[in-house]
Amino acid sequence: MPSTLNPIVELDAVALSRTIHAREVSCVEVLDAYLTQIDLQNPRVNAIVAQADRPTLHALAAERDDELRRGISRGPLHGMPQAPKDIMPAAGMVTTKGSPIFAGQVSPTDAVIYERMRTGGALFVGRTNSPEFGLGGHTYNPVYGTTRNAWEPSRSAGGSSGGAAVAVALHMLPVADGSDMMGSLRTPAAFNHVYGLRTSFGTVPHGPGDEVFFQQFSVAGPMARNVPDLALLLSVQAGFDARLPLTRRTDSSEDYTLPLVREWKSTRIGWLGNLGGQLPMDPGLLDTCAASLAHFRSIGCIVEDAQPAFDLEALWHAWIDLRSFSVAGANKALWDDPAKRAMLKPEAAWEIERGLALTGNRIYEAMRIRSAWYQALRALFEQYDYLVMPATQVFPFDANWDWPHAIDGRDMDTYHRWMQAVIPATMAGLPALAAPAGFGANGLPAGIQIIGPAQTDFAVLQLGHAYDQAGGFSQVRSPLLR
Repeated sequence: MPSTLNPIVELDAVALSRTIHAREVSCVEVLDAYLTQIDLQNPRVNAIVAQADRPTLHALAAERDDELRRGISRGPLHGMPQAPKDIMPAAGMVTTKGSPIFAGQVSPTDAVIYERMRTGGALFVGRTNSPEFGLGGHTYNPVYGTTRNAWEPSRSAGGSSGGAAVAVALHMLPVADGSDMMGSLRTPAAFNHVYGLRTSFGTVPHGPGDEVFFQQFSVAGPMARNVPDLALLLSVQAGFDARLPLTRRTDSSEDYTLPLVREWKSTRIGWLGNLGGQLPMDPGLLDTCAASLAHFRSIGCIVEDAQPAFDLEALWHAWIDLRSFSVAGANKALWDDPAKRAMLKPEAAWEIERGLALTGNRIYEAMRIRSAWYQALRALFEQYDYLVMPATQVFPFDANWDWPHAIDGRDMDTYHRWMQAVIPATMAGLPALAAPAGFGANGLPAGIQIIGPAQTDFAVLQLGHAYDQAGGFSQVRSPLLR
């Protein structure tokens, strides 16, 4: 079927950047094309919120055009519309974190990642929607409402970067930023048939804030419709920042502008599946993900079943202790204020109350288990080059739910147990690329995770690109675009 998209918004981000820099289209024309697409698609999915003043945006786009006329380029994002996720601060924009506590709060400064994107020439057209405090894998909040799936609007967009995934899938943005603590890039990528990279800790500055030495779980990263576009955004996001001393100084092996193509013959992939039956899954989901392994084999990879030798229930409990401890520390001031405490959603209140009750010895034991888990995976990587497993345990669910309370007849004992599949990469601090795996018999998207050894972000992108080239996933568009 012929495309009905404006040719500008149909371009991939790499092609769009090239076209802007060749001055084949103006930044004003690009802005207008994307604003028109937002007007067309956003009312039915609610992905982009707190939209910016359009006359101001047009003036900024005209400045970007004038810079190009004078031979000045700010970088690959020059003139590209972006919408920073409504979790971290963006200067001059409302940052609500999805909470009525912060409704209307305007940030005076940028998070480092947004500082880099803005300095790199991006035009911030609004914010992408997120659940309250980014908690939970379903994007809804009392400030902006629910974000709906890009393939089937009656279903969840995932979370917490749900707005970003939907905006990218429906060509309202060429690429988007997100963050990932418990699958917040990976779940919405899988739910909306796009790509999302959970970066290695320290690859992308995530802050600044009061936790520069403690916060080691949540990472920032890119989301896109294909892997070269992921690499383009990551090239702007990544790199050392002295305000965040645990960020990494990248070298030539992590140059995200290098070609993604390489040889994959005899590359060893361990298929983790549902971790030996320990992860309940929607009927048909595991089969859909397993069928995607054929694309790895078609490029020469050797795929074998693999299982880590570890007590995964102990890993889960270590994870929720560390998560609650982190959430409680970041939000204790809200808990101590009775009026603000009353405005917290139940899941946030549960995390904070639980975290405040944890002892030092229990946190130490959780960190010990985390360290042992990393070593277990490191041992597995002596046998395999990469590990692959489903990105989610469910297909996109009813958007009116708060969260899936059962999977295939097994009750979920917490609001986030249904996302347990994302814990292996998070707890080991490893890069994990969420990639489309196709569609179930219900017509809903599924996704896999490609997990690499420590600090192999670029290699994971290379494998993901080869997988996409073999499977053609990035060529499949949402039916809402027809």
